[in-house]
Amino acid sequence: MNKSLLLFFIINLYFSFYTKAQDLQLQVTGNNEIETKIIDSVSYNKYHKDFSSIKAEVDSLKNKFLRIGYLNSFIQNINKENDSVFNATLYLKKKYNNLHIKYDENITPKSILKSITKNIDDGYFVIPIEATEETLSHINLKLSENGQPFNRIKLSNIIINKDNVEASLFVSEKQKTRTIDKIIVKGYERFPKSYLKYFFKIKTEDIFNLSAIKKKTLKFENLKFANQLKDPEVLFTEDSTTLYLYIDKIKSNSFDGFLGFGTNEETSKLEFNGYLNLSLLNNLNYGERLNIIYKSDENDQKTFNANINIPYLFGSPIGTEAELNIFKKDSTFSTVNQNIYINYQLNTKNKLSLGVNTTQSENLLSEQNSIASIKDYSKTLYSLRYEYIKIKSNNRLFPVKSLFDIEVGTGKREFERISENQTQVSFNTFNIFELNSKNSAYIRLNGFNLFSNTFLENELIRFGGINSIRGFEENSLTASLFGLINTEYRYTLSNSIYIHSIIDFSYFENKLINQKEKLYGFGLGFGILTKAGLLKFNYANGKSENQKFKLSNSQIHLSLSAVF
Repeated sequence: MNKSLLLFFIINLYFSFYTKAQDLQLQVTGNNEIETKIIDSVSYNKYHKDFSSIKAEVDSLKNKFLRIGYLNSFIQNINKENDSVFNATLYLKKKYNNLHIKYDENITPKSILKSITKNIDDGYFVIPIEATEETLSHINLKLSENGQPFNRIKLSNIIINKDNVEASLFVSEKQKTRTIDKIIVKGYERFPKSYLKYFFKIKTEDIFNLSAIKKKTLKFENLKFANQLKDPEVLFTEDSTTLYLYIDKIKSNSFDGFLGFGTNEETSKLEFNGYLNLSLLNNLNYGERLNIIYKSDENDQKTFNANINIPYLFGSPIGTEAELNIFKKDSTFSTVNQNIYINYQLNTKNKLSLGVNTTQSENLLSEQNSIASIKDYSKTLYSLRYEYIKIKSNNRLFPVKSLFDIEVGTGKREFERISENQTQVSFNTFNIFELNSKNSAYIRLNGFNLFSNTFLENELIRFGGINSIRGFEENSLTASLFGLINTEYRYTLSNSIYIHSIIDFSYFENKLINQKEKLYGFGLGFGILTKAGLLKFNYANGKSENQKFKLSNSQIHLSLSAVF
């Protein structure tokens, strides 16, 4: 066999196999040109491997038109035009737009139907035919949410009239409404039950609604000491409903700060410098929190603060908070402040508190060295406080997204048998504005104002340092009024490292000495998530309004936050 004949044979064989392997083509037409255009406007698969696939596609196309209102449509035939082309004729007939459905209000409440259509009357409601499946699914879901999870629903007695379509809504016989009979926690069995009742608002005897329960458990992202392992599950028996929640206890204690210590050359006593912020959360499995802060700085100022918060006291929606603050200024004066609050958790983010604040301050100076503006005094204030906090528990670098905390207190201060009315307002708020996954802006507003006719030096507020205006020594500034803006532009290099700018501004007044001043702080910082915890480093330079920048005025603020 010569080469030309062999090549011809191979090419012929190739095209023969190609023709057999190619797809079959489907063409669907209507009874007339208008119907054909309507059919062409609906997408369908035109290429198939065998006749069974063609038949299934034609049936599927017919069902599409049934669902949108062509209830009398039918397939006349499927003809084979040639070896690869099949033609199907689909008669559409008349299109019906609306469906009139009869219903029993005792079984299907009108309140459910009002969320579907406005065209509703006693005994029937009207919907577009193409919305039939969606409507039945919605009704079934709503009945399930009302404690009827095993209802069956369908349309029966369908009648096609000349101009409209009628049907009856069939719902299986109404069952006993199911309620939550028992709640079982898996994983963290000692999870505080009060949180289920008041924080998540999931409790026994509630009407069973799985969709609502799943929505409520999303609130775990606002809880610092536990998270959800997986979605809730339910066990139905003939006469009971048991809800299973899968919860995991997570590490929530934290340590923040640094400590230094040495021996005082004059007194030969051991002295501590630096600060410690210890937070113990939910160690007794009540959701309780204990905060202890100790601070000692180069100005020979010492601060001790202890705060305990117990939510949902005795299984009630009411919680309590107590605080003790001791401040000592070298050998000049000491102040002891005690607060007690009764609070109510409005929801997962909002809390309202009523409190009593008592203060006792003592002048430690001798009569020869006494300062006129430092006096022994006592003060009692009654306060109202509101807190809003939004937590991002899955973000270890920035676990708190937003905070708003404001407190107003009014009462009397007494010294040297003189009683005077006073009011003080304090607020602290911040928010992280997320520009994208890498860039964000942090803005914080903080302020305090003491309204009084006279002022004492040992009742003025002290600020400055890493938690107020950066670039200044800790608690080196005193004021009767101050306002502060902290800003940071943050760039996240990875899930464990970020860098940021520091631009701070503060205005304060000290009415005791008629001082009014503006302060600025500028610098840079970074945060690194290490095995030990979150290490923060800030370098900032502080200056007053009429002061020039000096490198000698710079401050380095260093802190380490460890979770255990």
